[in-house]
Amino acid sequence: MHEEDFKDDLCPVCDSSILEEEVNEKDKRIPLIVLSAVLLLTGLVLEFVLEKQSIALLLFLATAGISGYPIAKEGVSSLLRNRVSIGFLMTIAAVGAFLIGHGEEGASVVFLFYLAEFLEDYAAERARRSIHSLIRLAPETAVVKRDGREERVHVHDVHVDEIILVRPGEKIPLDGVVKGGISSINQASITGESMPIMKQIDDKVYAGTINNEGFLEIRVSTPSNQSMLSRIVEFVEEAQNQKSSTERFVDRFSKYYTPSVIVLAMGVAVIPPVLFGMPFNEWLYRALVLLVVSCPCALAISTPVAMVSAITSAARNGVLIKGSDCIEEMSKIGVFAFDKTGTLTEGKPEVTDVISLGHPREEVLMKTASLEALSEHPIATAIVEKAEREGLKLKSINNFRAVAGKGAICEIGEEGYCVGNRRLFKELAIEVPEDQIEKLENEGKTVVIVGNQKEAIGLIAIMDRVRDTTVETIAELKKRGIRTEMITGDNERTARAISEKIGVDEYHAELLPDEKVAMIREHLATDFGNVAMVGDGVNDAPALAAANIGIAMGAIGSDVSLETADIALMQDDLTKLPYLIELSKKTLEVVKENVLASILIKGSLVLLVFPGIATLWLAVAIGDMGLSLAVILNAMRLSMIQSGSSP
Repeated sequence: MHEEDFKDDLCPVCDSSILEEEVNEKDKRIPLIVLSAVLLLTGLVLEFVLEKQSIALLLFLATAGISGYPIAKEGVSSLLRNRVSIGFLMTIAAVGAFLIGHGEEGASVVFLFYLAEFLEDYAAERARRSIHSLIRLAPETAVVKRDGREERVHVHDVHVDEIILVRPGEKIPLDGVVKGGISSINQASITGESMPIMKQIDDKVYAGTINNEGFLEIRVSTPSNQSMLSRIVEFVEEAQNQKSSTERFVDRFSKYYTPSVIVLAMGVAVIPPVLFGMPFNEWLYRALVLLVVSCPCALAISTPVAMVSAITSAARNGVLIKGSDCIEEMSKIGVFAFDKTGTLTEGKPEVTDVISLGHPREEVLMKTASLEALSEHPIATAIVEKAEREGLKLKSINNFRAVAGKGAICEIGEEGYCVGNRRLFKELAIEVPEDQIEKLENEGKTVVIVGNQKEAIGLIAIMDRVRDTTVETIAELKKRGIRTEMITGDNERTARAISEKIGVDEYHAELLPDEKVAMIREHLATDFGNVAMVGDGVNDAPALAAANIGIAMGAIGSDVSLETADIALMQDDLTKLPYLIELSKKTLEVVKENVLASILIKGSLVLLVFPGIATLWLAVAIGDMGLSLAVILNAMRLSMIQSGSSP
């Protein structure tokens, strides 16, 4: 089997063990750094305190050999590929320093640069480990129910459709569907939400989440290497590898900048001695300092380290961002367009009003639910659930007859009953309270009329429930100066009622999928600039693709959402939207701070090169290592930005 094939078959746990090996490999540099530091400090003491220059020079050479070998190797390798790297600049500077009698500075240059490279790698690895640490939440083994016995096996050896057992307090090892038991599950590792979610039969559960108190039997739905947890890591890693326009500009700039610096340094070393008769060693030293000062290392990492930190932070808060470009685009959003059903509302009808017309309220609800129990329509389901919650006992019915597009007729006991809309009651010549029905419909509610053979006995109003977080989120976005619009395929009356209730700036109703796309491209984008579309990721896929940023709701339950959207909210939590705006703006602020600091500090040091004030060790300690560390620490602040619904 090829190595690539083997890697494809790895489970998340094995994947994390490979990561540990890579981290340990990087940690091998720590003893080399310590040894180099000891040799360098000892050499400095010997040269400047004990005046043992010969022995000090040997220690400086040893320091340069230990720290500088990987730098020189990378520099020469890049030169052979017709590319001038930062490592090559440092190698020239160190060799030049030794040749003109500044061994202590040549050793300092390579040691401090080696330390800076280690710190940069550590920062990148830290971001990667923060995501892969999620993978380690998934246990390596699972208890499988086989032939009536419990058998503990590696997750590799568990097959799809097998039943695994998870006891209270244990972590769920694989994605699956509950087939026995009920329990609350802590899904923070997947969604960023700390509040446990109650799971019962037929509910989905995910690897790495924690079973709080119940005993669960779970039918495995995916292999270990295809779990939701491993897919999240895969998406985040892909996002980290994608570059924003700012990063691409810095890369292009560095490509031409580095050779230009070498040419400038050569001019500094040659022109003053040749044309003006100045000391060659003095100006060669200044040229070497210029090489080190002008090293674009901190500038090159200023943007990617911030972007990676933001993407990682978002993933820990239950938001998947597909790439650095999405972060830049989010900061420019002028309008949010929302689908209604399943986004602003829960997408599940519920009974809001039970109005009796001269008959007991319980009788109205009970008889309607008895008749609707034979239907699988969402409205019928909502009525039956309402009756069950109120503890009403349903009656058996006879002679049931559906009337297409209008309702149904049946008998309960010896009396005939009908449930339906205005057209059914008009056909049966039964009067209905038009004013009350009109009032309920103006509130965006669907009205079901129930009556006997003589009269209407009650009205039941049903409405798609607005999410608890909708009003708060809309208000927060408007406070930030962002326009909010609802684009929906629902009818005008319902759309108007919902829009008034939640406070969006405008609504557009009765739109087909292609009309939503046109609305985004022709109206919203033209009038308000960049558009973010928020939808459920399935029927809204065209609109999500048409917007500058497509944001899918509830991606934890939808493969399509993960694939089509630019940003995926793992839970149905709209409060993540203001968090995304804050994160994107803060990220770009950090990028600007990092770039500006890099340019100002390096520019200042360049000015100090020509009068001979800047030295090699100062150039590396402040202009390279110190600046790189400052850039990294500044970017890490992004990990402290938390979602409003997160703890």
